[in-house]
Amino acid sequence: MSDSSPKRPVVLDVWCELQCPDCRDAIDDIHALRTAYGDRIDVRLRHFPLEKHKHAFAAAQAAEEAVAQGKGWEYVEAVLARVGELDGRGESLLVEVAGELGLDAEEFDTALVDGRHILIVDADQAEGKAIGVTGTPTYVIGDERLDGGKSQEGLRERITAIADRLLEGDGTA
Repeated sequence: MSDSSPKRPVVLDVWCELQCPDCRDAIDDIHALRTAYGDRIDVRLRHFPLEKHKHAFAAAQAAEEAVAQGKGWEYVEAVLARVGELDGRGESLLVEVAGELGLDAEEFDTALVDGRHILIVDADQAEGKAIGVTGTPTYVIGDERLDGGKSQEGLRERITAIADRLLEGDGTA
């Protein structure tokens, strides 16, 4: 078999909350990883709303509505870019950002009222707690959990080293 055969992408779970300034700062690392690895890395948003941020749970639900409407990461990045506004504006900002991205803002408003995405957010948060996530951003790649809640120093390099190791090992076992 040639070396050009397709390999499964490495999964990078990013436990995030949309009212967290550290998660906003982590977007640069996510962009760099996507640029470096392309489709060899699958970056998955996982929700971990923190109790100290009163709009984080609603923001996580709104992010899931954005996924349903086809612009999940674009929405996440747009909300994180305005993280400082979320505390004062809450759900009105979440709906406004949806409209700015050309999403159905009225449907966002309805989704936040009817709670259609609560189970996804609750499941992510429960799984995060079960694996030891205590803050955001936290990354899980392979079997390793990397906590960026206290410091993101060196995390991109650690993720890169793990991703390289996992990609080299794919298909050899």
